[in-house]
Amino acid sequence: MATFNKRGYKAPKPKEEKLDNSVTDDVIVDEKNSTTAGVFNTLDQTASKTEDFVAKNQKVILAIVGFITIAIVGYFAYNKFIVEPKEEDATDQMFVAQQNFQKATDGTKSDSLYNLALNGSEGKYGFVRIAEEYAGTKAANLANYYAGMAYLNIGKFDQAIAALEKFNSDDAVLSVLAKGAIGDAYAEKNQTKEALDFYVKASEMTKSDFTTPRYLLKAGKTALALGNKADALKYFNNIKDNYEAAQEAQGIDALIGLAQ
Repeated sequence: MATFNKRGYKAPKPKEEKLDNSVTDDVIVDEKNSTTAGVFNTLDQTASKTEDFVAKNQKVILAIVGFITIAIVGYFAYNKFIVEPKEEDATDQMFVAQQNFQKATDGTKSDSLYNLALNGSEGKYGFVRIAEEYAGTKAANLANYYAGMAYLNIGKFDQAIAALEKFNSDDAVLSVLAKGAIGDAYAEKNQTKEALDFYVKASEMTKSDFTTPRYLLKAGKTALALGNKADALKYFNNIKDNYEAAQEAQGIDALIGLAQ
């Protein structure tokens, strides 16, 4: 009998045999070609060397650690039991001297009070001895400032300069006033060039409506006295342009006229 294929009929393809996925070949990794294995081997070797080093130098390492520990404990103990009590004692000693200094600046028997502030009274040290006995403390540093100002007010200008040069502070006002006071001491000693240097330094340290015009004016007048009209004009114009509200700006036009 004749058979006819239907149009579009295709003979089915023979079925492919399914691969047996249940069978997995054993994979063997050669450590020589394994990056991971190499890394671990390197780490093992490094750890072994470290252990050997620690074992050989154990006493030295322990000594260093012990030294650092003792240093840290010693630092805190020194501050707690020596520096802090010393600071408190110095502050207590200075209280009376500060009172005398304040009364002196108010104009009450100023010379004698400045001397008491410097040399001590009522069983308490004055600024001079506080600065010496408590050197290294904040109180002693401040005592140098007070001592310098007291010396300046009683006309002992060399002592004033010496004390004020020992004073060191981050305070924006006191540091400038100390520098300017050194200039005042040099001016009183008729060492005009030195005075000008310190007035200029004081005017440049911190820009302040309180201190800057004050020392610009002193610098300008001192420069004018030295015949440095160009410098004097610069200082006076600085006051006029930037500190017109300051007391030092009063009469500044007349000074500018003198410097021109």
